[in-house]
Amino acid sequence: MKKAISIIAAVAMATTMLAACGGGSKSESSSAASTAAAGSESAASGTTTAVANKDKPLVWYNRQPSNSSTGELDKDALHYNDKTYYVGFDANQGAELQGQMIVDYIKKHASEIDKNGDGTIGYVLAIGDIGHNDSIARTRGVRKALGTAVEKDGAIDSTPAGTNVDGTATVVKDGELEVDGKTYKVRELASQEMKNAAGATWDAATAGNGISTWASSFGDQIDIVASNNDGMGMSMFNAWSKEKKVPTFGYDANSDAVAAIPEGYGGTISQHADVQAYLTLRVLRNLLDGVDVDTGIGTADEAGNVLTAADYKYVPEDRSYYALNLAVTEDNYQDFMDSTKVYGPVSNQLDATKHAEKKVWLNTYNAADNFLGSTYKPLLRGDKAKGTKGYADLLNLNVEYVDGDGQTESNITNRLGNPSQYDAFAINMVKTDNAASYTAILNQ
Repeated sequence: MKKAISIIAAVAMATTMLAACGGGSKSESSSAASTAAAGSESAASGTTTAVANKDKPLVWYNRQPSNSSTGELDKDALHYNDKTYYVGFDANQGAELQGQMIVDYIKKHASEIDKNGDGTIGYVLAIGDIGHNDSIARTRGVRKALGTAVEKDGAIDSTPAGTNVDGTATVVKDGELEVDGKTYKVRELASQEMKNAAGATWDAATAGNGISTWASSFGDQIDIVASNNDGMGMSMFNAWSKEKKVPTFGYDANSDAVAAIPEGYGGTISQHADVQAYLTLRVLRNLLDGVDVDTGIGTADEAGNVLTAADYKYVPEDRSYYALNLAVTEDNYQDFMDSTKVYGPVSNQLDATKHAEKKVWLNTYNAADNFLGSTYKPLLRGDKAKGTKGYADLLNLNVEYVDGDGQTESNITNRLGNPSQYDAFAINMVKTDNAASYTAILNQ
């Protein structure tokens, strides 16, 4: 009995001493236990409370953080934390591919393209956003391939030419293209940023109005219509060039554009959206799981998901994954008819017991953007009505989708009021140089 009393007394004394030195108090022990429990609950439920927002996985996608005037990458945004990456496509490779696609088409159909027989291949160009890296690259790609490029400060000038029917513009020059022993002059007749009165760029309606204006002024001189994306390209095609049988070229391989190729749409470029969409969520999945970021990308995962060097490339210094582009023409368009079908090599379901559901906040800069709305998001979400799974389902991610107005960053950031309820973030900016608008919220 005395021995028992002595033990009890010793325990009491030790407890008192521990409390006195500030360690292991009941309240602190409870707090630590609660934190641990919260972290444990987070792994099972997908709701993170233990990780600071500034330390959570972040993927910038589709719009690479960069200076909208110079195109210089925003390295601070790309290296925001050790779990930050960019996912997009190889803009320069795609731009060159688009330009070459147009040249190849002209060489194949030159005699029928030059309808008025003046020996000049005249083209008009719909520019998306003059400050957007992708738009700049595509404008440069078309001008380089067609020989109309002018260099400025060591790079091809991507400035809109306005109206250039007389060939006097200084941002472009007349090019030459030899076809079957005949030399054709190539002229950029007109180009402009397709920006509406509200400030939204890449605007399809503006492009449709633009081609109507150009056609009424110098329609018989327009032999080719080129566009920085399919949204604008299809608007011009439907408004004028389809009826006039003027080949129109776009970018994105949207379903309606691919379907229009047998109707006279000249061609488009696939950004390999199925690979991009996969990479956007796969990178987040890997970061959330704490595994090598290359898992299921360059290295096969346990389900067999893996990509090849023909599908993408990774640039470590930019922390950027780029899907590689493919030309879609009259020769292969049938292979691209369903742009919302997940990519076969990475379509295997992950085991939910090993990869617990996590919650992801993902936004698109503009609810009206055809590529993001009609191609990208369906790849992520799948189609429950058709019984098809998207990448969110396959990777066990609960994604909340937020659509912007295409004009102001605040229209999006105002809906990221409680980032603590999410495990990771996929961000698509209105303007490429506005990354700080989002990281400021995560830093709070």
